[in-house]
Amino acid sequence: MAAKFRLYCWASLLACALPAAAQTSVTIMGGVDAYVGSMKNSGDPDRTTVLGSGGMTTSWFGFRGKEELGDGLYAEFYLTGFFQTDTGTSGRFAGDNLFSRDANVALVGRLGRLQVGRASAPSFLPNILFNPFGDSFTFSPLVLHSYVPTGPFGARTWASTNAGDSGWSNQVVYTTPSFGGLRGSLHYQAGEQAGNSDRNNLAVSAMYNKGPLALTAFVHRVRVSNPNSGNAIIDPTRSPVNYALIDNQRAVFVGATYDFTRIKLYGTWQRTVNDAAGAEGLRDRTVSLGFAMPAGPGAVLFDVADTRRSGTLFGTERSRRTASLGYDYRLSKRTDLYTVAMRDRITTLPSAMSYGLGVRHSF
Repeated sequence: MAAKFRLYCWASLLACALPAAAQTSVTIMGGVDAYVGSMKNSGDPDRTTVLGSGGMTTSWFGFRGKEELGDGLYAEFYLTGFFQTDTGTSGRFAGDNLFSRDANVALVGRLGRLQVGRASAPSFLPNILFNPFGDSFTFSPLVLHSYVPTGPFGARTWASTNAGDSGWSNQVVYTTPSFGGLRGSLHYQAGEQAGNSDRNNLAVSAMYNKGPLALTAFVHRVRVSNPNSGNAIIDPTRSPVNYALIDNQRAVFVGATYDFTRIKLYGTWQRTVNDAAGAEGLRDRTVSLGFAMPAGPGAVLFDVADTRRSGTLFGTERSRRTASLGYDYRLSKRTDLYTVAMRDRITTLPSAMSYGLGVRHSF
């Protein structure tokens, strides 16, 4: 009798636990991308033949967890990091943090989403969703201008337009529910500097997506570097241009896409003002235009980005123009092959061409 009673108790406990377990999930996800290419940016002295990582998407892995809390409320977390397919090295570059893509936890409900931890910068989604090459840090002209400098570390020939990296650490993000396809977000990154409370990052972003039309905008003020604070917010280079002197950036960005079915058009505009030691040291104006056109089992992709740069740190106005033409061939929902040709030109420097052929798989 006692044995039957104990068996009944264990069965009752298991029955109570099963619904709770069914409401909790952890997902493993990521993407692996590798390409072969002949690469040269404007101003590079030599061409480089590479077997590179992340031609169309930076290779990454991670975990997402979700737990239903009842009454429409749930908790979730993201832990995701980057790696280099060609060498197996962790991170996007030497010294990158393990979970530099995401390390955050959030509560989500009818009133919206409140997230804390490291996550995408407010500039990231507007950049990658509003250009036809997506999140390619190798071949997307808009992403290259926004986040990727040219020239060797510490002696850049051209610094990126966006300060503070594509991800922000120590970040609190509130995102509203969707109102007819429109969502807004407030972003705050604590600077964590004792006695200097105004050293932080602030932003407001918005995204609208309904039918064939999508719109986006963000405004940010960046004063803290990433993925870790304490470094120059754009680049530590001091010569020939003293980018390390910049300590405050203000930016405004707008973007739009329209899908005509036979062709999808993309366009963005951004204005940035960078202060150096309390004075306006650098100004950028970036425009990008592109399209994605279905062709066979894939799509033809084209994008061009043009940045005009001036200011007291830079002297006379200079510009950078980058254009890419590619074809993305879908083998399946998870796997694609791509080929891209890219031309890059910085004022006063010779133009250069890059070529790549790669494969991407998501899981």
